[in-house]
Amino acid sequence: MPPTCANLDTAATEEQASKAGGRDLESFSETRWKSLRYFQLYRSVVAALLFFSALLYPSALPVLTLQQGGHHVGLAGGYLLSTILSAVVAYAWRQHASSQITASVLLDVLVMTLLIHFGGGLGGGFGSMLLVTLAGAGLVGQGRLVIFYAALATIAVLVEQSYRALQTDLEATAFFHAGVFSIAFFAVAISARLLARRLLANEELARRRGIDLKKQTLVSQRVIEEMQEGVLVLGDDARVAQCNPRARQLLAAGESEEPALRECSPELLQSFADWRRQPDGGAVLVQVPANGVQLRARFVGTTGGDSDVLVFLEDMSRLREQAQQIKLAALGRLTASIAHEIRNPLSAIRHAGELMREERRGELYERLLRILLDNTQRVERIVSDILELGRRDRVYSELIDLRQLLPAFAEEWSTREQLAADVIQLEVCGNARICFDRSHLHQVLWNLLSNALRHSRRLAGSVRLLVGDGRVAGQVELHVIDDGEGVADDLREQIFEPFFTTHHRGTGLGLYIARELCEANEARLELLGRGKGADFRLLGRALGC
Repeated sequence: MPPTCANLDTAATEEQASKAGGRDLESFSETRWKSLRYFQLYRSVVAALLFFSALLYPSALPVLTLQQGGHHVGLAGGYLLSTILSAVVAYAWRQHASSQITASVLLDVLVMTLLIHFGGGLGGGFGSMLLVTLAGAGLVGQGRLVIFYAALATIAVLVEQSYRALQTDLEATAFFHAGVFSIAFFAVAISARLLARRLLANEELARRRGIDLKKQTLVSQRVIEEMQEGVLVLGDDARVAQCNPRARQLLAAGESEEPALRECSPELLQSFADWRRQPDGGAVLVQVPANGVQLRARFVGTTGGDSDVLVFLEDMSRLREQAQQIKLAALGRLTASIAHEIRNPLSAIRHAGELMREERRGELYERLLRILLDNTQRVERIVSDILELGRRDRVYSELIDLRQLLPAFAEEWSTREQLAADVIQLEVCGNARICFDRSHLHQVLWNLLSNALRHSRRLAGSVRLLVGDGRVAGQVELHVIDDGEGVADDLREQIFEPFFTTHHRGTGLGLYIARELCEANEARLELLGRGKGADFRLLGRALGC
């Protein structure tokens, strides 16, 4: 499923939640929780080594042997159980991390101080174990607690040394060693804390950049997916690595797998091979056999170290349509202004011609006057059609019942064209309701029926008006079919173009206006079939007015 705006909102929500929760350099991230677990595992391993060494190798640690008293082994066993419990809590309960670290350090300081005391002082090596504990606490601890841990270890060592001095002779060297260890406690704790702050700063920077990169990636993916151009990423072997939905649509490819150029468009594959041999910035025109669409392909090499190539695909029919719309928009503004200026003198000419018709001056005079009036009427019809285009954007849709509208319209049209009642054949079935502007629908039907009558044989049933439900739910189809010669294959693409006509008295705007009005009402007008007779289908909405 492609990324949507909801994905972008999720990324933004995550960032806002982290800020709202006070997530700063001192907070516990997932990385720091992992570090805390590793610290607890280290303590468990050390405790296990102390305990099992006392049981299996008494000579290695004589301070914990049974000969020194069972309470020493009990101390090691209790320390092992405590460290195992701390590790379990760190894995199962992700709360109060500072309390867990403080409890662990207090336990280590107590146990190591007792071991130092029973082992004959700092010379036994257990003071170094405190350095490791303080280093680990400095990496995972928070703020001033690290200094507190170092101070606690210092006090414990000094108290133990003072107690030993009271019990035996006072040795200056022993106090010197205790002082050195105390300085080392603070140095290790502070150094570890500074290193941890630097790591936290880098982690926070990476997290923020990751959020920004994620949002940027989602935006880029959304832009590519919504592009009207098709985008392909091709490798050296012409294999499609990535493509957007528009490219699949243009190449008539399925959704299950990446499209194969050899199957979709051999011309595009050949153009890619030519571009590989001689890269240039020019675009080429290729054909897609599956749907007959002509594409404009442009190849662009990537700037990275890889050899992938970007291919941008544009639908030439859409480009031509856009160019035509721009041209027609400019032409429409010009012709509309001219049409308003022409109408007044045109009405005067027509009125003068009607007055001249009352005079009888011979056959030549009558023929010339008839030519004048016919062409005046044709020009006036062109002006009316052009002005009708200016009203296509004013749509007042309503749900129209075709069972009631079409019989009355067919009767009116037949009367206006002076036709027999059986020339037009009406068949209505299904829902027969369409969402359309009433005046627009009247104009569309009039143009379609006039075009059908012009090319029909004017016999009974020569023009058929059929209504039925569309293939898609909520749609209605309206067909206007004649029994004429049909539309030639070489003219099918031109019949909807403005001012194109095959009739000497036509304006070339009827079908163009009909299609424009249909599009304004979110409907579609198209020519079906290639047999005898023309079949124009209006596909409109039956719901949603």
